[in-house]
Amino acid sequence: MMKTSLFVGIAVAALAARAEAGGSPNSIGVGAEFQLSGLGGGSVNYDAGPFHLGGFLGYADDGNNNNDFALGGRFYYHVHSTAMSDFGVGGGLGLESAKRQPMGGPSVRNTYVFVEPSFQIRLFVASNVALSFTGGLTIGVADAQGYAITGQGVGGGAFAVNGAGVGFLGGAGVHYYFF
Repeated sequence: MMKTSLFVGIAVAALAARAEAGGSPNSIGVGAEFQLSGLGGGSVNYDAGPFHLGGFLGYADDGNNNNDFALGGRFYYHVHSTAMSDFGVGGGLGLESAKRQPMGGPSVRNTYVFVEPSFQIRLFVASNVALSFTGGLTIGVADAQGYAITGQGVGGGAFAVNGAGVGFLGGAGVHYYFF
């Protein structure tokens, strides 16, 4: 009996596969995510196992001939993974084209570029559903001038439209992975 139990224990340990966070490698996730700068929108992620990358597309129109178009991407290498989470380091790049027309004035379009070296924690509430939380440095370049060391929160504004202001902005991302 002792030899049988020992043999079964060794066989189970030898055949056990490493648990992967986020479901399967080579899976696609769809959802929504915001960068530290506040840019974000509908999002698609590709999880390769040791890293994940993705992009987003956003659009807003306030009806007063003011509109914003946002586009961005991100890459995170998984430094550590468990069965239900991973911790990645990497960053993102965001681009916003904002059109503003003051009352009675000509319209002005600014292009804001944000470079964001950061870390990201993903928590899998199910094998294929991930909540993501990001922290790091956001640097506004081009028309967006300024910087902030920040994390995602709810409300506020890391960057005002004119680039003045520091604070928290954005929200947690969520993705549903298909595998």
